[in-house]
Amino acid sequence: MTDVVRMTSMSWRERRQAWPRWVGYATLGWALTYSGFGLGCVLSGTPLFYRGDDPGPVELGWLIVGLGALAALAVLTRARALLWVACALSTVCAFGLLMDVITLMFNQEADSAAGFLKNALGGVGAGLLAATARAGDARPATGARPAPSPASRDVHLAAYAGTAAFVPYAAMKVTWAVGGTFAGVSGEEMLAKSEENGASGLWLTLASWGLDATALLAALGVFLLFGLIRPWGQVFPRWTLVLGGRRVPRWLPLAPALIGAATLAPYGVLGIGYCALATVGAVRVRPGDFPSSADALLVSWIGLGAFAVYGVALTVAARSYWLRTRPA
Repeated sequence: MTDVVRMTSMSWRERRQAWPRWVGYATLGWALTYSGFGLGCVLSGTPLFYRGDDPGPVELGWLIVGLGALAALAVLTRARALLWVACALSTVCAFGLLMDVITLMFNQEADSAAGFLKNALGGVGAGLLAATARAGDARPATGARPAPSPASRDVHLAAYAGTAAFVPYAAMKVTWAVGGTFAGVSGEEMLAKSEENGASGLWLTLASWGLDATALLAALGVFLLFGLIRPWGQVFPRWTLVLGGRRVPRWLPLAPALIGAATLAPYGVLGIGYCALATVGAVRVRPGDFPSSADALLVSWIGLGAFAVYGVALTVAARSYWLRTRPA
């Protein structure tokens, strides 16, 4: 009996526990799909990479074709180092996924459908490639998950730092949402600029109620962060009614955590590096929508600083959750 036939006769739980046996096939299928997607975009003249709002050269799509081919080669040769290289490159290709999801939530459309697919497939590929690289070391799981437990003190401190980093960011956003002025820009001016930039009705409705959408997302991010470090992130608490007392599926907090960490941590860390260079005069920040470069730099420090600290904290918390909830 072949592996494929065995898989079809297994229950969902048995298939999940037997992931080291089938993940290679799934990764190979993804690699061929990703490579074909990139080739189709190149031949149709569809750009996949953007710099701000400006599309990059269509020829950059060959990078996706090459990445898919590299991943397929890594799977077929079972070269672990090559799998991790392909995983890292796939993560880079998925860099804008979180921003795409946020845009889709509030604008009901993606800036670029092809770009969104490139990012989404890149994120899926990163997970599959990492799993394939680890499959050789995987031990048969009994299915038993450890008892709910909190994260270590150090992880808690990281979570507190990530939460504190969002306080200035949320204060800035709420100031604009309630009509106040910050960095030389009033709430009315910020709302008008949002309308000019094509903000959705949902975004504008929240703003009319004095609520900023990104501040709400920051609150959800903090909720996710504490769910990763506290026992209630492993077992649904009583206030969830029907779900109370049941185990939280590991993927439920880990999926958004990994996407957020892979996006916010590098974006924030590189961003504050740029802000540091601008602060010492090595580079110049363009004013953009703000009255002066100094105002733009202040806002950049607040926003990028929050993303950097929170992104690192989310990475630490996600790793802790992964290890604490790993089946025996």
